[in-house]
Amino acid sequence: MSTANDQYTAKAEEQPNLSPAQKLKDLTSILSATKFAMLTTRNKSGCMHSRAMALASHEGLHFCFLSDKDSSKQEELDEVDQVNVSFIDTSSTNWVSVSGNAKTHQDREHIKQLYSPTTRAWFGDLGDGIHKGDAEDPRIVVIEVIPDSIRYWFTNKTKIGQTVEILSSAVTGSVASPGELRTITREEIQAQEKMYNKV
Repeated sequence: MSTANDQYTAKAEEQPNLSPAQKLKDLTSILSATKFAMLTTRNKSGCMHSRAMALASHEGLHFCFLSDKDSSKQEELDEVDQVNVSFIDTSSTNWVSVSGNAKTHQDREHIKQLYSPTTRAWFGDLGDGIHKGDAEDPRIVVIEVIPDSIRYWFTNKTKIGQTVEILSSAVTGSVASPGELRTITREEIQAQEKMYNKV
């Protein structure tokens, strides 16, 4: 049952009892439809910064990105490891918000798994034979976000259906409900982690 005070959120959280498998399936469908995420970090003064990042993997519900170890976001992660990762699919209005902690590492095998030819475009070749922008480049690190919770919006209507729902609610005074607000709990995340680690 919803604990939200505002009527819109409370109604959006009213939904049939979905299995963890169904919630994960719908989450994956949103992630598959989006190419970039917004990674939000916070420095020790509390100031937050967001930037677009290409998601390299979300296997086991760990969200991984390839990054430059000398970037300003790495400095912030060294100070405060709490982050938010958000996604939006503008074609459907579906969105995802991931709250958790980030860790960085330079496991070369993991980097090779996540690396793609387009990665090089973000690093470039410095011409010194070492910093070539390839999977062996010492600048490249993995930012791995381990979620505490995942909330996402899953629309249950077409765009036309959403518009009709909103206009109808505006006329009748009822609360619009063009989708469902879902939460994947820490317990469900841990269960997914265990299943992934067994593979």
